[in-house]
This record gives sequence, structure tokens and C-alpha cells, in this order.
Amino acid sequence: MNPVISASLLALLAGAICGLVFSLLKLPIPAPPMLPGVMGVVGVYVGGRLYEMFVTAG
Repeated sequence: MNPVISASLLALLAGAICGLVFSLLKLPIPAPPMLPGVMGVVGVYVGGRLYEMFVTAG
């Protein structure tokens, strides 16, 4: 299996287990609201890639 896919599936599984444990303990889930949280993560990734493209390329 592709290493990127394996790492992604492992991260998804770890997140699901954490969410389950937090819910079982009646704790608030340590994640921002759905779409804003996803967009924040995407923004961090895109910003890092842009930095690599423009700053480290020269």
C-alpha cells in the first residue's frame, strides 16, 4: 500500500479512537467546528507548501 495512504488511514483511525475516548469520558471533543476546522488545517498545509515553493526554491 502507498505510504501516504497508510499514514492517512492511520491518522484517521487515531483521530476516531481519540474522539471515541473523549466522548466516552463525557469530555468536549478537542476539535474546532466541522468546516472551519477542516479549512484551518487545509490553510496551514497550503501555507507550508507556499513557503516551500517560494522561499526555499531560491
